[in-house]
Amino acid sequence: YNIFAQIYFKEGKYMNIIVVGCGKIGTTLIESLANEGHDVVAIDNDQSVISEITNMYDVICVAGNGTDCDTLSEAGIEKADMFIAVTGSDELNMLGCYIARSMGAGHTIARIRNPEYNDKSLDFLCKQLGLSMSINPDQLTARELFDLLKLPGAAKIDSFSGRNFEMIELKLKDDSRLDGMNLQDLRKKIQTKFLICAVQRGDEVYIPDGNFELKSGDKIGVTASPAEMQKFLKIIGFSRKQAKDVIILGASRTGFYLAKMLLMAGNSVKIIEVDRNRCDEMSDLLHDAVVINGDGARQELLLEEGLQSADAFVALTGMDEQNILLSYFATSQNVPKVIAKVNRDEFSPTAERLGLDCTVSPRKTIANIIVRYARGLENSIGSSKVETLYKLMDDKAEALEFIVSQDSDIVGVPLKELKTKKNTLVAGITRGRKTVIPSGNDMILKGDHVIVLAAGQRVNDLTDILEQA
Repeated sequence: YNIFAQIYFKEGKYMNIIVVGCGKIGTTLIESLANEGHDVVAIDNDQSVISEITNMYDVICVAGNGTDCDTLSEAGIEKADMFIAVTGSDELNMLGCYIARSMGAGHTIARIRNPEYNDKSLDFLCKQLGLSMSINPDQLTARELFDLLKLPGAAKIDSFSGRNFEMIELKLKDDSRLDGMNLQDLRKKIQTKFLICAVQRGDEVYIPDGNFELKSGDKIGVTASPAEMQKFLKIIGFSRKQAKDVIILGASRTGFYLAKMLLMAGNSVKIIEVDRNRCDEMSDLLHDAVVINGDGARQELLLEEGLQSADAFVALTGMDEQNILLSYFATSQNVPKVIAKVNRDEFSPTAERLGLDCTVSPRKTIANIIVRYARGLENSIGSSKVETLYKLMDDKAEALEFIVSQDSDIVGVPLKELKTKKNTLVAGITRGRKTVIPSGNDMILKGDHVIVLAAGQRVNDLTDILEQA
């Protein structure tokens, strides 16, 4: 009996997707892909987990092993456009993808976390197993953390066009010099090439026009090239000093990858970990890091290890609550940059109320990547291809980067003449090495990389931002 026998593409857009492994990452993927409108089947060998997923989400669930042919057949593997394996075992994920591909799945994605799979061996494995993509949540989260430590004034940093274009989120403090200033006057006052493209005020998100007035407490999204972004931050008084002395709480895989990146960049790194065996492993792997065996939940230990003189504190334990509370303590000790790993969505408002403007979530990072990949497959016959996708402003808005591959109604027309939908905005254009903050007279050309902002709506193709005639 094939539970996928009657499933079909809805309007040629949505896909059949199988997710194996319903842990933290898997559950987030199931939720995100189901919200996108895809037909999702969840597989897990724990019946209690399957029952919980069935109650929480409008998806089909199958209890069984993701490497078992009968289980995969029951899940409709022959009709699956995408197969995603995110169990706790790298090897089972790779094997599941190989079997799924052999049985007819279109695209296969495996979570591979072990640092022993270096870039060279990973490329070889992906090629031999026919993997469409491998994802490493720990490494991707570490990269996100590393970028934030390079630009401490930002609460979030997203990169486009091979890092030639940036979008950052900033929280305006009570004494912000931008309080009460409208965007038109701000552009005249600050002689740099930037665009404030999104504003979150409370639970509302706005795509602002020139008359929009900023207020203290607003979370703003700014786009610019990296060089222009530095100028903008300097003028408005945000910290631009890179964090040099960093304390990492928790010797997790994410902590390992982050420490390795920081050490290669010349930073001083101290890792505090309660597990002695893990400390020994980190000491062997990271010779230039200082590794302290101790309970980081003890505030006196943090103070003894120089918390008050550190440039940054990053909490990466396996407990969200501990990360939030100790980050709050670090903030009270005037540590310039504090970042907490917070996986559970329900804890994010608590963190923000405690003044923690900067949190990271591996689950959301991976969900963004998979949703972007799915969008790219959906519009593969359209006029533009989704290259990058980020969720912004507490997931209330999206920033997408499109590569314009064909002529369309949007190409070669001055932006001021385009009738675009409300709450959409062309926020940037990259043309070769040139970065453009667009004005009404600029045009989109074939081959351009175009960054679009959208709030409260789903954009698959660049032409989706146009009002229907």
